[in-house]
Amino acid sequence: MVQDKSLDELKQITIDYYVNLQRIKKADKGNNPELEYQLKVYKNKLASLGIPSEEYEM
Repeated sequence: MVQDKSLDELKQITIDYYVNLQRIKKADKGNNPELEYQLKVYKNKLASLGIPSEEYEM
Protein backbone atom coordinates (compact mmCIF):
# COMPACT_ATOMS: atom_id res chain seq x y z
CA MET A 1 0.00 0.00 0.00
CA VAL A 2 1.36 3.42 -1.01
CA GLN A 3 0.85 6.19 1.50
CA ASP A 4 0.72 9.81 0.48
CA LYS A 5 3.22 12.07 2.18
CA SER A 6 1.88 15.01 4.12
CA LEU A 7 2.71 18.50 2.92
CA ASP A 8 5.06 18.96 5.87
CA GLU A 9 6.92 15.76 4.97
CA LEU A 10 7.19 16.86 1.35
CA LYS A 11 8.56 20.23 2.42
CA GLN A 12 11.14 18.64 4.70
CA ILE A 13 12.29 16.18 2.03
CA THR A 14 12.65 19.02 -0.50
CA ILE A 15 14.58 21.18 1.97
CA ASP A 16 16.89 18.27 2.84
CA TYR A 17 17.61 17.56 -0.82
CA TYR A 18 18.32 21.22 -1.56
CA VAL A 19 20.67 21.47 1.43
CA ASN A 20 22.50 18.35 0.24
CA LEU A 21 22.93 19.93 -3.20
CA GLN A 22 24.28 23.08 -1.53
CA ARG A 23 26.84 21.00 0.39
CA ILE A 24 27.95 19.29 -2.82
CA LYS A 25 28.29 22.68 -4.53
CA LYS A 26 30.42 24.00 -1.68
CA ALA A 27 32.74 20.97 -1.87
CA ASP A 28 32.88 20.95 -5.69
CA LYS A 29 35.32 23.65 -6.82
CA GLY A 30 34.83 23.03 -10.56
CA ASN A 31 32.13 23.95 -13.03
CA ASN A 32 29.27 21.45 -12.82
CA PRO A 33 26.34 22.34 -15.11
CA GLU A 34 24.21 19.41 -13.92
CA LEU A 35 24.60 20.47 -10.28
CA GLU A 36 23.65 24.05 -11.18
CA TYR A 37 20.58 22.77 -13.04
CA GLN A 38 19.51 20.60 -10.10
CA LEU A 39 19.91 23.57 -7.74
CA LYS A 40 17.65 25.67 -10.00
CA VAL A 41 15.04 22.91 -10.13
CA TYR A 42 14.96 22.48 -6.36
CA LYS A 43 14.99 26.23 -5.77
CA ASN A 44 11.83 26.42 -7.88
CA LYS A 45 10.30 23.47 -6.00
CA LEU A 46 10.96 25.24 -2.70
CA ALA A 47 9.39 28.42 -4.05
CA SER A 48 6.30 26.50 -5.19
CA LEU A 49 5.96 25.18 -1.62
CA GLY A 50 6.26 28.72 -0.24
CA ILE A 51 9.75 28.18 1.21
CA PRO A 52 12.40 30.86 0.59
CA SER A 53 15.53 29.03 -0.58
CA GLU A 54 17.79 31.85 0.61
CA GLU A 55 17.42 30.56 4.17
CA TYR A 56 19.16 27.33 3.16
CA GLU A 57 21.98 28.61 0.97
CA MET A 58 25.55 28.23 2.14
